[in-house]
Amino acid sequence: MTLAIARVPTDAASKYLQQLCKHWSHKLEVSFTPDHGTVRFSDALVTLAAEDKALVVTVEAAEEETTTRIKDVVARHLDRFAFREAPLPFDWQDGL
Repeated sequence: MTLAIARVPTDAASKYLQQLCKHWSHKLEVSFTPDHGTVRFSDALVTLAAEDKALVVTVEAAEEETTTRIKDVVARHLDRFAFREAPLPFDWQDGL
């Protein structure tokens, strides 16, 4: 199992969390509130947490290649929704 976490600075964390979750809910298993969301891809789990000044993104997958691919998918989608702030800084850290 691989895990990557990024704390993405933004004042619109809850807005972006909800936009991402609504976008992916058409094709993926998604659950969310204004402060927390989960998106289940076929081979990975993405967890989103809205903080006051940041969106915390966690990607979990069995394979490192999958984690890398999903990190890119999340970053590209988030930058699309946050076009006024894009590109947002993703400082990915390996999890435990």
